[in-house]
Amino acid sequence: MSDPHRPSVDFESIPVIDVSTLADPGGPSAECVDRLGEAARGVGFLLIVNHGVADETFRAMHEASQRFFSQPDSVKREVYIGNSTNHRGYVPIGEEVFAGATPDLKEAYDLSIDLPANHPEYLAGNPLLGPNQWPDLPGFREAVTTYYDEVFTLGSRLLAAFARYLDLDPDTFLGSVTQPPSQLRLIHYPYNPDAEDRPGIGAHTDYEALTLLKPTAPGLEVMNGRGEWIEVPYREDAIVVNIGDLLEVWTNGAFVATSHRVRKVSRERYSYPLFFTVDYDTVVAPLAFPGSDDSAYEPMHSGEHLFAQTAQSFAYLRRRIADGEVALPEGARPLYSLGRERALVGESR
Repeated sequence: MSDPHRPSVDFESIPVIDVSTLADPGGPSAECVDRLGEAARGVGFLLIVNHGVADETFRAMHEASQRFFSQPDSVKREVYIGNSTNHRGYVPIGEEVFAGATPDLKEAYDLSIDLPANHPEYLAGNPLLGPNQWPDLPGFREAVTTYYDEVFTLGSRLLAAFARYLDLDPDTFLGSVTQPPSQLRLIHYPYNPDAEDRPGIGAHTDYEALTLLKPTAPGLEVMNGRGEWIEVPYREDAIVVNIGDLLEVWTNGAFVATSHRVRKVSRERYSYPLFFTVDYDTVVAPLAFPGSDDSAYEPMHSGEHLFAQTAQSFAYLRRRIADGEVALPEGARPLYSLGRERALVGESR
């Protein structure tokens, strides 16, 4: 394994990796682990194939998603995310704003681990744990839950492989994955004949440990260390994986959260990211590696970081903050404060 503490900034393409050995009883092959780790270290983005998520599972979920978004706005708003106290439900166009302070032209449905309403975490007011808001749509809940479970299993295997690459016990990461608020988003970009691309709009890093994304069309771009946008190739058989903020901090910068955006395109597009994270109360502290420099990161409370970033990018939560109903955690990072390119916009660690 090459030095994991010197991430490259000059990538010009996104690696494609066969991960068929991830599910092997004895663990993934050394080649698979090394390729995954090199991609996480040097690019922060990768495409994986032979990943084990069944085609029929994806098709059923996608069909359910299309049925949901084809409903009238009044019906979709019956499960509006602003009705939830734990961030679950329908996200209308204009609800979500990223660092460019311009609303993204998309709608979404957000869900996570489905805990009962009498669960202690929910009753205690945890802002990210509790029940989902399920629409009254036959077969929707079953199709979406099956997809969630399969991709979550894949995320666990990837996180274990990344630990192996860094010569760590897989439980170093997975020991904190027991009841995490990992979020699946069903995202719909409607047909827009007047779409006009504007650099930087919607650019962001992801707040969690990993993202596993299944899109239905091209449009995703990532930023390299020179500030150039690199297109992520679209493959029907692939899942896109990228490093999030938590894993950047946890690995002391060995892996880097890379900013990305969706290029404005006129065609209709669906996107299905699972934002794989760790348990809400996990304190993610930078790991020490032989020969590494002192950490440039402060320990991070995973749940508070995720909630703080979410609260700063959703209109309904901004209103609650303004009204004094909720408050940002103490020491909350501003949006867009991690990732390799933050120096390009005047940010520093």
